[in-house]
Amino acid sequence: MALDDRARVRLEIDIMTASEDVRASRNAERTRGMILDAAVEALATHGTGVSLAAIAQRAGVSKGGLLHHFPSKDALILALVEDSNRKFREHVTGFLDLAENEPGKMLRAYVRALCSGGEATTHYFTTAPAWAGIYQIPEIVALSTADAAWWDTQLALDGLSAERIMVVRHAAEGVAASVAYGENDATYAAQAERLLLGLTKGEALPD
Repeated sequence: MALDDRARVRLEIDIMTASEDVRASRNAERTRGMILDAAVEALATHGTGVSLAAIAQRAGVSKGGLLHHFPSKDALILALVEDSNRKFREHVTGFLDLAENEPGKMLRAYVRALCSGGEATTHYFTTAPAWAGIYQIPEIVALSTADAAWWDTQLALDGLSAERIMVVRHAAEGVAASVAYGENDATYAAQAERLLLGLTKGEALPD
């Protein structure tokens, strides 16, 4: 076989191998996502007492397949919280309007996201707290503390006073929780959003 032919064959093999690696990676990521989705449903229904075998069955994989991705229940729960935090950050930054030329961009994105009733917001504020015992896991406590600190930092860089950020942020979180738990509806959230966005711009509340 000529040198050029050997090089061509080697290149084709490398391409095939790379394609197989990409396909395997995508399949692994898809399986991981299925397990996480199943775990959210199982934990919401049964709490942290649910078995890994039950989660695996719900996900349509073997228990061994689940353990390949998550070696313990604590590791699975940690991954769920990380995934929830990541999705929530992406959800909020999706509402960021970089064209705004005044302080408070991130806080306004936070308000819009929380008052939108999106799935990421609902999971962030309702799912994890319902998992009894979750905050007894030290890694979860550390992860939650780090996430809260990340938000504190991002909002503090926004150019507004700490007092205004505190009031608007916690009010928006209260609105999101009340809608997620069915205490209020989208109309209420839209009204609250308008008021809170006004507060980020220094407007006074109506009498």
